[in-house]
Amino acid sequence: MKRLKRILSKLAPQGVKNLVHRIEALLSIAWFGYPARSLTIVGVTGTDGKTTTASLLADILEADSKRVALASTVSFRIAGNEVVNASKFTTLGGYHLQKFLHDAKNAGCTHVVLEASSHALDQGRLAGVHFAVAVITNVTREHLDYHKTMEEYRRAKRKLFDRSDAAVVNLDMWEPEFFLEKAKHKVTYSIVRPEADLLAENILLSLDGSTFTVRETGFSLRLPGKFNVENTLAATAAATLLGVPVETSARAVSEVTLIPGRMESVPNGLGATIIIDYAVTPDSLGKLYELVSAMRVEGAKIISVFGACGDRDRGKRPIMGEIVSATADIVILTDEDPYHEDPEQILDEVEEGIRNKEQDKTLFRIRDRRDAIHKGLALLESNDILLVTGKGAEETMRVGDRNIPWNDRRAIIKELESMNATM
Repeated sequence: MKRLKRILSKLAPQGVKNLVHRIEALLSIAWFGYPARSLTIVGVTGTDGKTTTASLLADILEADSKRVALASTVSFRIAGNEVVNASKFTTLGGYHLQKFLHDAKNAGCTHVVLEASSHALDQGRLAGVHFAVAVITNVTREHLDYHKTMEEYRRAKRKLFDRSDAAVVNLDMWEPEFFLEKAKHKVTYSIVRPEADLLAENILLSLDGSTFTVRETGFSLRLPGKFNVENTLAATAAATLLGVPVETSARAVSEVTLIPGRMESVPNGLGATIIIDYAVTPDSLGKLYELVSAMRVEGAKIISVFGACGDRDRGKRPIMGEIVSATADIVILTDEDPYHEDPEQILDEVEEGIRNKEQDKTLFRIRDRRDAIHKGLALLESNDILLVTGKGAEETMRVGDRNIPWNDRRAIIKELESMNATM
């Protein structure tokens, strides 16, 4: 039955499927009693940084005594109660989204932060939902299997701004004006452009986080990387539009030590650094490896375990391979979420971009992800860095029509225990 549904889905024109999504969303709104009308909703879109930005904004609003719900790639949070998002969807379908808003309203929430994917915006899954604030973090290459061109991808994301009262836009992204031209109220942010409404100044980056000032307010962030300064600015900008003082944002983000699956460290007894990160785009991998390269001590190795998702943009695969191999000393290619593609072909296409690596010495193909992680751990020496990317905090791996239970962190810990190398 699942295979038949998949075949029928492929045969149906996208316009027909989008109409079905839109009808489902509108019927669900009525079924659940128009819950969005009682809520102040913020939508966060962008190729990278959505989850971190949305999570930081939810924390900021809670610090300002708001009762908050959050729907992100990682989790669902309603009034402090949080569960893992095991759906493999950044943005829920119409029925489940309206149920989430209904549950948030019944729990006494006043504010909701939603990650808004380009797919959901294009397909009408967010039909009937009005946003108080729309936030965009960036737009870089991703999802061209679906949108076909970067222009169409950007247009899909701009749909969020067409149904929002106010806009938050990163001035450091390419052509930010595209997302500002229809905005009645707007707040821009930047780490380099002084004309931005919120400018991060006096930035000091370290491997443990960063410090910077915004409107003479000091921020101390325990999330490393320049990209997390940008994510913090995005969340702070959205909060200002909702009446939250910058000082409150600074206090709230200073207490955040972890976004699950984003630069997440795994303690170990090997004297090495083990990091899990969701990075699945060329841009996010490039920024991640730039940061990890700065963490490397002299003489230490960087070992990479990664792959690429099936049924997605194939053109980015060799680009990702080239980016990783430019920094990593040892590359271990493995399955990520093959979906309905041939896993060997996926790895072939990633390997096309890999440079200056020797098979079975500095380049390994180990399709079983647990075995690949085991290999990476076995090669680790003191001060080395193992970077496992592509899954982040996800709880399943998609193979064909099956969701197989999987979590990178738990797999790493189990392998460490078998090696007696836990803390």
